Formats: sequence, C-alpha cells, structure tokens
Amino acid sequence: MQRGALLEAARSLLSEGGTEALTFPALAERTGLARSSVYEYFRSRAAVVEELCAVDFPVWAAEVEAAMEGAGTPEAKVEAYVRRQLALVGDRRHRAVVAISAGELDAGAREKIRAAHGGLICMVVEALGALGHQQPRLAAVLLQGVVDAAVRRIELGAAEDPEHITEAAVAMALGGVRG
Repeated sequence: MQRGALLEAARSLLSEGGTEALTFPALAERTGLARSSVYEYFRSRAAVVEELCAVDFPVWAAEVEAAMEGAGTPEAKVEAYVRRQLALVGDRRHRAVVAISAGELDAGAREKIRAAHGGLICMVVEALGALGHQQPRLAAVLLQGVVDAAVRRIELGAAEDPEHITEAAVAMALGGVRG
C-alpha cells in the first residue's frame, strides 16, 4: 500500500517538476510518511525510478501492442506503433520514466530499461519483415529512432503542435518503411 502511494507520488513529482522535484522529503510530504519511512522502501532516487520503469513500462508496452493488434495490415501496424507511443508522451507514466536521466541510474537499472525498449522494438519487427525489409530488426531500431526524436520534440514543448509532430513522424516512418 505505502509502496504504491510512494510510486504515485513519484509520478506526480516527476511530471510536475522533473528530476529536481523528486526528493525524499517531497515524497514524504506527498504521502504523509516520515522521511525515514521513505528510505525503508527505496535506497535512492534511482531506485524509485527503476521501480517506476519496472511497473509502468510493461503497461505502456501493452498499450502499444494492443494498438498494433487492432491494425489490419503491416503498414497499419507500423502506423499504430508510432501513433500510440507518441500519444503516450503526455501520460504521467511515460513522463515519469523519461524525466530522470539514464546517467543517474546504475548500470543494472540502465540495462533493464534498455531491455524493455528492446522488447518494444521487437513488436514491430514482424510487420517490417512483412513489408519486405531484408533486415527488419535494423529497420525497427531506426524506426524507433524516429519515434524517440518525435518524443523528445514533443517533450521539449517545441513550436510545432504535438499533432503536427505526430503526423510528421508517421509520414516519415511510413515513407521509410515503404522504401
């Protein structure tokens, strides 16, 4: 119960104020726990973020997978893959996962996040193979690069509307996967 409340408070803090906002005193204040109690659940900010990733990333990935399953053609699956990830950018779960830099995480935590992203990339490999790509895994990694660039652009609050960024990313992705 307390652990879940701490994770929810961490999501809120990261969404509202980024990494600087995620402090143990702030977590204690948000949850009504003593600061020492927060340390009983997590040893560091990185540990909080690692657990957020472990809890939230599978849910996020399942949403992307469900969107792809609802698409009829390989091209539509690629489009769903891109659109769903970009739609999730504003979701607190996603914002919390990306709010803290990977540099603040230990090697084990970074590896877990890399593996989770690898699982996300694997979702689109079959669709890319069906579209005739000779190296569908490489194409999937490059496709994810387009998605990641669009995510960063949206998160920066770029001059373009997030919808325009999404449409440009989808057009670039589909143009590239057709090529």
